Amino acid sequence: MNLYLLLSIVTLICFGLQTEPFSHFVTWQLNSIQEGQWWRIVTGNFTHTNYSHLAMNILGLWVISYIFKPTVRSLGLLLIVVSAGVGFSLLLSNLPNYMGLSGTLHGLFAFYSLQEALSGRKSSWLLVIGVIIKVVSEQWLGAPASTANFIQARVATEAHLAGLTLGLILSIFMVVKSRAVAHSN
Repeated sequence: MNLYLLLSIVTLICFGLQTEPFSHFVTWQLNSIQEGQWWRIVTGNFTHTNYSHLAMNILGLWVISYIFKPTVRSLGLLLIVVSAGVGFSLLLSNLPNYMGLSGTLHGLFAFYSLQEALSGRKSSWLLVIGVIIKVVSEQWLGAPASTANFIQARVATEAHLAGLTLGLILSIFMVVKSRAVAHSN
């Protein structure tokens, strides 16, 4: 499978989950998760508040993939792992509901930009610093009102923070692991 086929499949899944009756059964809802519907921890990341929100996040996924050119295996695995991490982290928040891929996108961006920076691409440190500043500023100042108006919902900055944190941790882990393997050889 090539990267663009994977992106096309994810795009189709997101559009499919946007419609009823599917969206009713896959959005991240705290009460439903507490009642045993654990799949929502992951699937809630692939549903959106409206088609504008969906289009913005899908475009973000395609742009991240175009910039960093991850392998299919890397992107597929990270989509699942970061989405699960974001979904689980939201259990610790006050959010009753969550929809959107933006937490996962922050994680992907942080992961791949830090991978590049730690591999010697000095300009990628600007990307790492930029995404950290963006997420920290959201924690202090909140998200722009224009974004909330666009998606017709409160921006879940908690998901952005969770994705960023997980992406950075996973990136550091992968670099340490690969250096340990290289050192042992």
